[in-house]
Amino acid sequence: MDRDTYDKGREIRTAVLGEAYVRQAAGNTDDFTGPFQDLVTEYCWGAVWGRDDGLPLKTRSMLTIAMIAVLNRPNELRTHIRGALTNGVTREEIREILMQVAIYGGVPAGVDGFRIATALFAELDEDAG
Repeated sequence: MDRDTYDKGREIRTAVLGEAYVRQAAGNTDDFTGPFQDLVTEYCWGAVWGRDDGLPLKTRSMLTIAMIAVLNRPNELRTHIRGALTNGVTREEIREILMQVAIYGGVPAGVDGFRIATALFAELDEDAG
């Protein structure tokens, strides 16, 4: 493991998904799942999301929402929609991403994406009071 890349990945993962999410993910590891969490932190968040000469985090979030919606990964989609909001993606932009998903990835993927986003927005609005 490259410690600098891992540390950078943990920093970005925490900034995007929140300290509580990262703490829970790390706290739920064991001998079986720990190496996978390390892989995700180092390579996904450090090596790719952390590319300094690459895309801004907002753009990465937008692309990730589209890909995860098409792949039908509802739990990850919910997590990344929340992270996208943190990265400055607006609800209107998320709507447009999901419209694009419906056309290029299939209407059922768009329907599920809208369902997940709507439920998350309602929860966030309720929490905001």
